[in-house]
Amino acid sequence: MQRLASFDGTDIAYVVEGDGPAVLLLHGFAGDHKVNWVAPGVVVALVHAGHRAIAYDARGHGESGKPHDPAAYAPDAMPRDAQALLDHLGVDEVDIVGYSMGALVATRLVPVEPRTRSVVFGGVGASLVEGRGVTSRRQLAEGLLADEPRSVTNPVARAFRRFADRMGADRFALAAIQQAPRAERPDLTKITVPALVLVGDGDTIAKNPDELAAALPRGTSRIVRGDHLTAMHDAAFSAHIVEFLNLCGRGEVPPAEGPSTDSEGAIDGVRRL
Repeated sequence: MQRLASFDGTDIAYVVEGDGPAVLLLHGFAGDHKVNWVAPGVVVALVHAGHRAIAYDARGHGESGKPHDPAAYAPDAMPRDAQALLDHLGVDEVDIVGYSMGALVATRLVPVEPRTRSVVFGGVGASLVEGRGVTSRRQLAEGLLADEPRSVTNPVARAFRRFADRMGADRFALAAIQQAPRAERPDLTKITVPALVLVGDGDTIAKNPDELAAALPRGTSRIVRGDHLTAMHDAAFSAHIVEFLNLCGRGEVPPAEGPSTDSEGAIDGVRRL
């Protein structure tokens, strides 16, 4: 991986694959660029479709720097890392694709980043509109800091702790992210570029994607198979991203419409969340 010293000196590890319009990939919490984008085939799909995929490990994750001080994860830190990387690579225009934590970063990045052409929000839905999740940041931090993983009783915190341990992640850095100052609730009306909301039919963390798409000025939504940790492995996940970016690239802005799905009964399943 290549490396960049970000705005505060934190080491950011990144890769660039392919040529063509730039796509910046922002991965989810406790993962890294390999788990979120390479292993599921998203990078390969983008490159084959003629895009330049830029993927990096967020601070606190993967091969990037992992401060244990919550102050290092102030609300503007991760968006500024993304901008530092775009500056470093000389990117003039970019499509942004974020998943879960990466999607939350994108809500703060897109309104202040004039180079953005379009945005994909993966793994987020009604919970973002409501401003609350099924598990609190405190519960996640406690789960990550617990000496004995089996003592973690909250199911979402337990799932993320198991995922972090399986990844060999620095759980103290991850806990610091959850202990950092809370970001202000994003003003979704400021996200004026075309936006795709992409959620798994079993994702109880994201909840209904329709509500987020409706809150975005130019939003549309799609549903694929999978839960919060597996949806990106559905082939339809990569296919929807490529289709959306190609439409935007041709100036054929996708209409703000209801969701579609490749899975029978998936829409009803998400609406019941």
